[in-house]
Amino acid sequence: MYLLIPAAGIGKRMGSNRNKLLLKVRSQPIIAWTLLAAQAASKINWIGIISQPTDWPDLKAIVADLKLTKPVEFILGGSTRQESVYNGLQALPANAEQVLIHDGARCLITPDLFNSCAQAIGECRGLIAAVPVKDTIKIVNGQGIIESTPDRQKLWAAQTPQGFDVKLLKQCHAEGLRQGWQVTDDAALFEKCGIEVRIVEGEETNLKVTTPQDLAIAEFILTSRGF
Repeated sequence: MYLLIPAAGIGKRMGSNRNKLLLKVRSQPIIAWTLLAAQAASKINWIGIISQPTDWPDLKAIVADLKLTKPVEFILGGSTRQESVYNGLQALPANAEQVLIHDGARCLITPDLFNSCAQAIGECRGLIAAVPVKDTIKIVNGQGIIESTPDRQKLWAAQTPQGFDVKLLKQCHAEGLRQGWQVTDDAALFEKCGIEVRIVEGEETNLKVTTPQDLAIAEFILTSRGF
């Protein structure tokens, strides 16, 4: 299975002026934990890191230090996540039929979740890891007034990995460019194109490290895992 890792952003909400994935949690940079999980996932056999060239020396040093045995390619990142994934798709080997896309900042993913998503994408055209929402969600208007309360049983919080048929995802990205769609994940492109996306149950600990508070939580979870 081919894995693309968008890793081109700057950690503004982290209060950092550099790529937040280079910040350390426990003994390793954030991106290192993501790569270690991919390395340990038996169904992942190729990794593409989508990032800005200014980060490549640091990222290449991390990859070398981890002594990964799977091939790792460095792919030019875009100005948005959508653009970065588009670039990643173009850089996939020609024989890639399915792909998993996983945010580098979700560094607490387990190899089991990578493997579950890789297995499931062989049986559908698109999927996302997600977990049921625990909180009651309110729809609020621009004046801060509640408009409605959706049924919590139908609400899931989207995570990554997200998995797709490569040919279809390329077509959806091309349509997104043509229509000028701005989306925050690739599943939304499938949805806009009328293609079903399946849910694979994710992991409660598969959080996205975005703020300093998230860093502290990640430290705690990795410590509890014995790292």
